[in-house]
Amino acid sequence: MKLEVGHVVPDFVVPATNNKNVHLRALRGYKVLLYFYPKNHTPACTIETQNFGANYQRFRRQGILVFGVSRDDLESQEEFKRAQSLPFELISDSNEALCRMFGVLREKEMFGRQIHSLVRSTFLIDEDGQLIRAWRDVDAREHVHRLLDELNTGQDSRRTG
Repeated sequence: MKLEVGHVVPDFVVPATNNKNVHLRALRGYKVLLYFYPKNHTPACTIETQNFGANYQRFRRQGILVFGVSRDDLESQEEFKRAQSLPFELISDSNEALCRMFGVLREKEMFGRQIHSLVRSTFLIDEDGQLIRAWRDVDAREHVHRLLDELNTGQDSRRTG
């Protein structure tokens, strides 16, 4: 069962870059933005991640902590973070626990066989741990800019899009 807008996000502790564990409960008082992307070092994921990095201070000015999430292992996350000079941490969800919680996995056929695919998606959690916004199946190139436009114009943050 995937989380829906309006639900309180269950507490989680997940491994992240810089030898950190991201503990949701410890982040109360901040908005938390989780963006899920399929794979490190791929063209679309690199573009999306660079866009989050370039706009990081705009998110911080709004009290939002940004975390990238993929199923890559921690070593790959460290390498990707370093290569992109990211100012935020990347979460390794190699056991797919967060992916399942947020409902970003789907089966699709590739080269004649079924694969477990991650749908590029972003979620905004408020200061009290409630999911207030979900962007699912987003475009890697335009997503960050559209997301910031929506946040800056104060569009209805309870809507799913």
